[in-house]
Amino acid sequence: MSENNNVRIGFSNEKYTELQSKRIRDRIDQFGGKLYLEFGGKLFDDFHASRVLPGFKPDSKISMLKNLADKTEIVIAIKAGDIEKNKVRGDLGITYDVDLLRLIDAFTSYGLFVGSVVLTQFAEQPAAIAYEKKLKALGLKVFRHYIIPGYPFNVPFIVSDEGFGKNDYIETTRPLVVVTAPGPGSGKMATCLSQLYHESKRGVKAGYAKFETFPIWNLPLNHPVNLAYEAATADLNDVNMIDPFHLEAYNETTVNYNRDVEVFPVLKAMFEKIQGTSPYQSPTDMGVNMAGYGIVDDDACCHASKQEIIRRYYEALVAKRKGEGSDSAVQRLELLMEKAGISVSDRPVVAAANVKDEKTGAPAAAIELADGTIITGKTSSRLGASSAMMLNTLKHFAGIDDAIELMSPEVLTPIMNLKVNYLGDHNPLLHLDELLIALAMESVHNENAKKAYACLPMLAGLEAHSSVILSSVDVGVFKKLGINLTCEPRYEGNKLYHN
Repeated sequence: MSENNNVRIGFSNEKYTELQSKRIRDRIDQFGGKLYLEFGGKLFDDFHASRVLPGFKPDSKISMLKNLADKTEIVIAIKAGDIEKNKVRGDLGITYDVDLLRLIDAFTSYGLFVGSVVLTQFAEQPAAIAYEKKLKALGLKVFRHYIIPGYPFNVPFIVSDEGFGKNDYIETTRPLVVVTAPGPGSGKMATCLSQLYHESKRGVKAGYAKFETFPIWNLPLNHPVNLAYEAATADLNDVNMIDPFHLEAYNETTVNYNRDVEVFPVLKAMFEKIQGTSPYQSPTDMGVNMAGYGIVDDDACCHASKQEIIRRYYEALVAKRKGEGSDSAVQRLELLMEKAGISVSDRPVVAAANVKDEKTGAPAAAIELADGTIITGKTSSRLGASSAMMLNTLKHFAGIDDAIELMSPEVLTPIMNLKVNYLGDHNPLLHLDELLIALAMESVHNENAKKAYACLPMLAGLEAHSSVILSSVDVGVFKKLGINLTCEPRYEGNKLYHN
């Protein structure tokens, strides 16, 4: 993704990385030199955080771990059942078992040590056994953790030789053990707690902590940054709430989310059973997140978060139109917009694209520049609306007169003929990736095209809207360029099949 130079910075990445590294070191020391750290959310490519906390770098968390590389080893948890049913990561389109290998490569490229993989809720699933053999053939250590009847509520059984005691003990060598996974529900917390049980049986002092960026515990409950987190998880029914245990223990108001609050009494009972006493009086106590202290411009973060809520609303509308979403998610997002005091009119590109559509009677697109200028694009005989908008924006950045054509028919026509006559495409209009390849070719001998092509990095961080649902190809190009896209929940035509 391109560098984002079009947003007002609201977050100090440098300050955050420094404070976060120190907080984790302090927590390691608190437990006598061994800490199991459950890493929630995305370690890589955390674009939600970078959108709502402008200045937060998508790889901030992994860069922070690099500062602790000599103390850190990674354990990756994957649920055996997810291997069996080929569960897919929606954002990447790859299965969890493939993503695990991607994660290992990514950690290794950052100089971090991946110590082992744990197959959680293992029940002799054939696909999990085959995957275990594959991992071992690749030279990885693999351990098995089993389904525990009554988990997480039957504490006496769970914290016994028949519960956690049946799990393999994961051999670790470093003071900070980061437990992460390809996605939610993979058994990270249970892995950490099982390890605490085994360490205790071996007389080793060890502790547990949780690293979850959102909600940010020391921001108000209805702060736009926290509301944006609820918007991001609207389909999961996660709800931010005041941590009642923290309020009771310390008379201090902090924010957590429903699942951690609901399970805390059980966790506390497990700590007491394993270690005699619980080190924590509240879910907030368990956390080590310092993101709230990295905010340097609250107004900038509030503005960015409100825009994110509106974007999530449009995503939910499109998902519902595709038959992949629900009314409840849309309704929850409408309530969040009310809480934040915003509406779709607070996203100027929406009206601009829709008005252009009404005037031309064809799909249209609009993009907002950092200075508030809005540039539109309309559907023509050669270009789709998004492609036209893209060329108009690049011409604006390059100072090229709007009447000048960046690409001649001699370049566009053969590509359109190729699509229809040889590749079986019914739509001759160029997708964005095809347009940009054509622009790159044109830039070799066309000075204006060369100037426009050089302006591509200037698109990162801009807001765009389409009056129709775009193809997955075009959506992917917007994402790669760092443009925040929304679409109206309607298709250009009435066909049943859309790609």
